[in-house]
Amino acid sequence: MILTERADGLWTADDPVQTFFGLHVGSRATLVRLPSGGLLVYSPIPLTPELKAEVEALGTIEHVVAPNLFHHLSAGSWVEAFGARLHAHPKLGKKRKDLVEFRPLTDGPDPDWGGALETHAFVGFDLLAETVFFHAASGTMITADLVENFVDVPDHWFTRMYLTVAGISGKPGISRALAAGFNDRKGARRSVDAMLGWEFERLVMCHGQVIPTGARDVLRETFKWLPTS
Repeated sequence: MILTERADGLWTADDPVQTFFGLHVGSRATLVRLPSGGLLVYSPIPLTPELKAEVEALGTIEHVVAPNLFHHLSAGSWVEAFGARLHAHPKLGKKRKDLVEFRPLTDGPDPDWGGALETHAFVGFDLLAETVFFHAASGTMITADLVENFVDVPDHWFTRMYLTVAGISGKPGISRALAAGFNDRKGARRSVDAMLGWEFERLVMCHGQVIPTGARDVLRETFKWLPTS
């Protein structure tokens, strides 16, 4: 099985072999059941025949979300395979000329999601341009790159070295490299405070291990270095 049920109406699918500039960081897609009965996928991973069969056993993908300017490589294959609607940051159209038809992610949820999800367009990191989701029914926040959790460090020397230098080896957090890319720290603080206003226990991210409980404390600790408003 590729899909893991995390809560009622919430599944994840891991791609442990995905690399990023030689780093063995893996990746993760999150699937959410919508009130329509259809499914939304956040940050799709490569759609293998095995994964497609498992997804089809759950239902039909109606919406595909490329949550930031980096997690989009597999979006097109999911859109094509399921005839789904793509949602992405407006800037993605400049980066991916092949993805010309999509609904721009804004700070509000799409009405077609039936109220199942809340969204927040993270402020202060324009290079990433990430939109974070909240699934209230399961108490889950869904993010791509704002938090990583390598409690279990990969058995790969280059990745181990990177995680150590990045300050996130064996613990959740944000890498020093990403933190250095923030262009508006006061805006980022406002975004973090808005996210902390959600009542979530679980945090699903794209890299590392899912945090099943106590995730709001993890988010607060991860961004404690941001200036207070």
